[in-house]
Amino acid sequence: MKKTTKQKIEINKGKRLKKMLNFCSLYSGSSGNSLFVETNNTKLLIDAGVSSKKIEKALTDLSIDPCTLDGILVTHEHSDHVQGLGTFSKKFDLPVFVNQETLDAMPKQRDKIADKNIKKFKVAEKFSIGDLDINPFSIPHDAANPCGFTILNENKKISIATDIGHMTNDILKNLEESLFVMLESNYDPEVLKCSSYPFSLKSRIAGPSGHLSNQIAGKTISFLLKSGLKNAMLGHLSKESNFPELAYKTVIEELIANNYNENSLALSVAGRDTHSKLVTI
Repeated sequence: MKKTTKQKIEINKGKRLKKMLNFCSLYSGSSGNSLFVETNNTKLLIDAGVSSKKIEKALTDLSIDPCTLDGILVTHEHSDHVQGLGTFSKKFDLPVFVNQETLDAMPKQRDKIADKNIKKFKVAEKFSIGDLDINPFSIPHDAANPCGFTILNENKKISIATDIGHMTNDILKNLEESLFVMLESNYDPEVLKCSSYPFSLKSRIAGPSGHLSNQIAGKTISFLLKSGLKNAMLGHLSKESNFPELAYKTVIEELIANNYNENSLALSVAGRDTHSKLVTI
């Protein structure tokens, strides 16, 4: 049956009014990280660890005008998370949400950000940006005051947790009831041992304040399935001590070992130099 013009308008109106919560990894890996979250009314960048030009290109590829962003959340001060932060904020006059210790630890970036655009938060204290409720939580990593984020819109919760030296009960508690999680799956222990990294760097990566292995990522995701996790993206993979296929396979094997059907979860691996598909939660 052919739809009338009025019916078509109502259908399109309904599509526009439909509430959404989207996530996209723009860049992810030891060479640079930047993530994007949006609802109908709010657009956020999480970290800016590649050049401002690259971030702008990735957003443009997704038909997103950088000027429409409501701000940039910062997890910690390491260069693979803030390389383009100051320049990007300055170019598009964007607020930067950061804790005091992290701000103090990145003076080069701080000097590029206008005073009016510095928005400080305290880890473990919730705050809001537009229609998103943000909960920053502490993570064990060798930085000034590193954090992950849970982000809520309506009843939908997504979580960002990378650069984690080891998994803790507090982190798990924060991640519980997430429908989607961007979780670090940085290295495979055996590949790390055989990598060209010096011993000191290998020890740092595998240490309690370094990064999360594929195996622990798999165990974490298996645990989170109990509280409703539907979609997970593995991120921050090491270029030298991991492979996307290996990270994916290891997590799937952990799911099966914990008696989960591999089809019970939509699992993907974030690209190092290319943006992911837009994930709708």
